[in-house]
Amino acid sequence: MSKIIVDIETSGFDFESFDEKSQEYLLKYADSDTEREDIKSKLALFPLTGEIVTIGMLNPETMKGASFFQDNRSKTASFEENGILFESGTEKEILEKFWDMVKNYNQVITFNGRGFDAPFLIMRSAVHKIHPTKNLMGYRYDAREHCDLLDQMTFYGATRRFSLDFYAKSFGIKSSKEEGVDGSMVGEMYRAGKYTDIARYCVRDLVTTKELYDRWNGYIRF
Repeated sequence: MSKIIVDIETSGFDFESFDEKSQEYLLKYADSDTEREDIKSKLALFPLTGEIVTIGMLNPETMKGASFFQDNRSKTASFEENGILFESGTEKEILEKFWDMVKNYNQVITFNGRGFDAPFLIMRSAVHKIHPTKNLMGYRYDAREHCDLLDQMTFYGATRRFSLDFYAKSFGIKSSKEEGVDGSMVGEMYRAGKYTDIARYCVRDLVTTKELYDRWNGYIRF
């Protein structure tokens, strides 16, 4: 069975880019300045208030893959590092590249992909009128098409959820966060123009997910 690990990085839109009615709607249940700022800081978590700035893909058997990233249309030249193709484009372009590539694999592997990555990919694709080539939100309790490791590690919600970083440390796996970057920093990095830094961080997430998948597949899966 051909497998591909998928991970995305996202950035929230500028709150001021929303019209007044939309701003009021987003802040509807905020009762304090602290709550309002908290909502503004979490726009990257939702596909209608944020965008995808990087899509990473890694074949766990060959360790080859791609990191498609936005670079604010400066068109960074494509390059390759350690078997990973780094290629820039608009959000629409990187989504098209993703769907063209993912259709060739039988199984998609993610960490919290059903709760975050897959809905984000599908909804942002719909915004750009792109048809998905693969159903990433199929039957939850069969990991053959989409193996979401957070589902597997919690036995479908029977136990507590932990972060990828926490699982990695618990199993003695090198965490992608060890170099000082985590998902909460991506928006700021994107606005600062650190596009390839985000793309490389996404690849580190893929590698950590691959190691966690190996541990699940070898010692937990039945």
